[in-house]
Amino acid sequence: MAERSTLTGSPGQELAGPAEGGGAEPHPLAAAPARPAGFAGTLPGGLLLTVRPRQWVKNLLVVAAPAAAGELASVHTVLELALVFVLFTAAAAAVYLLNDARDAEADRAHPDKCRRPVAAGTVPVPLAYALGSVLAVSATGAAALLCNTATAALLAGYVVMQIAYCLRLKRVLVVDLAVVTAGFVMRAMSGGLALGIPLSRWFLITAGFGALFMVAGKRYSEALLMGEGEGGTRALLREYTVGYLRFVWQLAAGAAVLAYCLWALGTDAGAGVSLCRQLSMVPLICAVLRYGVFVDRGSAGSPEDVLLRDRPLAVTAVCWGVLYGLSVAGL
Repeated sequence: MAERSTLTGSPGQELAGPAEGGGAEPHPLAAAPARPAGFAGTLPGGLLLTVRPRQWVKNLLVVAAPAAAGELASVHTVLELALVFVLFTAAAAAVYLLNDARDAEADRAHPDKCRRPVAAGTVPVPLAYALGSVLAVSATGAAALLCNTATAALLAGYVVMQIAYCLRLKRVLVVDLAVVTAGFVMRAMSGGLALGIPLSRWFLITAGFGALFMVAGKRYSEALLMGEGEGGTRALLREYTVGYLRFVWQLAAGAAVLAYCLWALGTDAGAGVSLCRQLSMVPLICAVLRYGVFVDRGSAGSPEDVLLRDRPLAVTAVCWGVLYGLSVAGL
């Protein structure tokens, strides 16, 4: 869902995956805007924009569990994770198409989302419905044939949950936060399930609360910019207070940091604790605190822009990645 970000001064991109679709009521006088020029105004270009290639990076979370377990060395692992990445990308694309087709009229009343190809008329609504349905069925069918039972069940559950979100759940208080968060956690779990890697409780707790921190921070930024009680075209934001959303993202940030620190300071099967593993707490905490500054300002409506444009945050993230990688290698 397009958001405004004071960090960039321009419309941002969505965070949470396909479950971030709009739910606005259409304006009675809304009309389709003129089609964009160039490749974006063609049917292939419109379809490409509708499936949101920029958001595919979120599906890289499928490597999270194998990376945490240090299981990325073999060709078989890489190929298996590539397959899971493609399947999640197809499933997410299906939900984007179905969501945009369903919300086409409402999107035409939105100053930013009116540019979406389905709302603009570049991609016909029936075609978006048809292609979205085909992708959803194909992704789940391919998972059943090419992956193990656990991965296929997880992907099928993801598709069903996201479609239910588009139809109804995005209008249910608190449930909308839970569903968007669950979408990220399911991605993070999928790689481990595909390779038969046990998922530790600390991994699941950190991933879950970390995702909730990002989702609630995004909602908080949007609510802060629009004003309390003013949902704009996201009607559910009127039901949240700024104070409540602040409570959620602060709670989630604290829980995620605590879970990570307990993991970093713990021992595995009596082995000594890696120094790099302990040191990785420092950049992680700094990154959370730094990102919290932008959330508190209302500038975290587009998390990827925050990470890419704020150099100290990017450097901190790289430092954490290096230390974490060394800890996985046993150093």
